[in-house]
Parts: sequence; structure tokens; C-alpha cells
Amino acid sequence: MTTKKYTKSLRSFRVYHRFIGITVALILFISAVTGLLLAWKKNIDAIQPPTKRGQLVPLKEWKSLGELSLIAQQTLDEQQPELKGNFIEKIDIRPKKGVAKMQFSEGFWEVQLDGSTGEVLSVAKRHSDWIEDLHDGSIISENFKLLSMNILGIGTILLIITGFWLWYGVKYIRKLKARRSRTKRG
Repeated sequence: MTTKKYTKSLRSFRVYHRFIGITVALILFISAVTGLLLAWKKNIDAIQPPTKRGQLVPLKEWKSLGELSLIAQQTLDEQQPELKGNFIEKIDIRPKKGVAKMQFSEGFWEVQLDGSTGEVLSVAKRHSDWIEDLHDGSIISENFKLLSMNILGIGTILLIITGFWLWYGVKYIRKLKARRSRTKRG
């Protein structure tokens, strides 16, 4: 390949690199900002409610999941009537803290209960959940999540390849030109 062909190749790679960079930049920016927030979620109460402590008793002395679920459901219905009928999506049991966290499907709400007494320890919004959905794109849809994460992954790989060629290609062309000028002189 001649230096002209390498130079032309570098120009095309510069265009590809710029286009890919612009495409990936927005997704990468959102992913980076939300990733930072998620890294701090256990340290910032506004992002994720701190896990409260209930009575430390053996699990066999806890109320049943059915009873705890009913208490959590009634509590959320009373405190957030517009979410009445919101169902529990996830239950997080923490025996070492004596607490059961009931996470609801809509609005990112959580009710924390003492596992043995059913006492309500906390009712709060889990901002970390919607931040995580934004982070991976699932806030729009599962298909968008798959598409955006593929664009991010493949785009980053292409940026590395084109960036390497833009860096190395210039050095290589300089070597070719230097070799050619030595050959002409000698």
C-alpha cells in the first residue's frame, strides 16, 4: 500500500471514529453518570433508603411472608393511595438485621418491616431502582436495553480500533515517508 492509500484510509477512519464517537457518547455519558450514582447508593440515603434494623430473632419466630406482605401492602395503600393495588415485585429478607424489605412494582416504593413483629420500619422511594433502569436502558424497554448496550459495547470496540489506527497510522506513514526520502538520497 502506498502512502496515499494509507492517508486516504486514515481520513476514512477519522470520519468513522467521529461518527461512532458521537453515537456512543450520549449512551456512555448516561451510563457513566448513573454508574457513579449507583456506586454511591448505599452511602446516600436519598438514592437508596438505608436498611433499618428489626429484632434479631430466629427466622422460625418471624411472621409469615403472607402476613408481612399484607402489612406492607396496607401500609403503602394508606400512605400512597394513588398506588392502591400496587403489587410486591421483590422481597428481600435480611435475617442478620431482622428486616424484610418489600419492593413494589410501580413507583419504586419500598416498605421495610421488622420480620418478627411486622412493625413498619420505613416507607420510602428507591431511586436507585429507576437509576439502574436508566443506566442499562431498560427504563424504555428490554429491547432498547439490548440495543443500547450492544451499541455501547460494539461502538467502544470500534472506537478502540479506529483510535489505534488513527494514532499508529500517522506514525506508520511518517516511517514510510522517511524510508522513501532516505532511499531517494542514497
